[in-house]
Amino acid sequence: MREAVLREHERLDDLMRSGRKIIQDTREFCFSLDAVLLAHFPHYRSRQRVLELGTGTGVIPLLIADEVAHVEAVEISPVMAELAARNVYMNELEARISVRQGDYREIRTLYPAESFDTVLANPPYRPVAHGQVNKMSGVARARHEFTARLVDVVRAARYALKFGGRFAMVHLPERLGEIIVAMHENQMEPKRLRMVQPKEGRAPNMMLIEAVVGAAPGGLKVMPPLIVHREDGSYTEEILAIYGMQDAGENK
Repeated sequence: MREAVLREHERLDDLMRSGRKIIQDTREFCFSLDAVLLAHFPHYRSRQRVLELGTGTGVIPLLIADEVAHVEAVEISPVMAELAARNVYMNELEARISVRQGDYREIRTLYPAESFDTVLANPPYRPVAHGQVNKMSGVARARHEFTARLVDVVRAARYALKFGGRFAMVHLPERLGEIIVAMHENQMEPKRLRMVQPKEGRAPNMMLIEAVVGAAPGGLKVMPPLIVHREDGSYTEEILAIYGMQDAGENK
């Protein structure tokens, strides 16, 4: 790994994967558990080409680079795209990851049609209500649909995916109905679904969903829920394994 050069308001975090680290700007949106869970949700193959829509700091490509042939990552924010590119360079992964600054709503200008095996997205979760815009911080804006709506994400994924390709996304359980409709309208059928619960017995606050282009309707596999925390607030064994932690008592 190349030496990290940090600027004002930046910090260096350990990804606990192949010795990789990531620079994050504390003034911008920093990655959280949802990105890590999404990175681990699909089943990858070594020859796959993967596209991430809205890469942010580039954490997902850094986590999956060893498992696939190549990862393309697109990011609308010039600031975040430049940071993601720095993270790729610092981790010496230029041969496996490419970062492109651009708007995936205009994906036809960025990539050829049907050129990827897998598409990943951790999109803004919430619609923007009237009057909210001027009241939100930059971090809050990253979680609301200012730059892309749900349908934009699904359309971009369909354009990029080959027939039989897979689209995996992390989103809110309350929008599952909208998501299934959008996927169906774009020739994709959901095949795997996993709810994420903050604690056992609590309602899920995230979900992971994967759809296949051109698949027949039906056959959705609903997986057992993923529990994030034990009653004492520590991470469960499955979350610790995903993070790559050896000490079950450690928190990240």
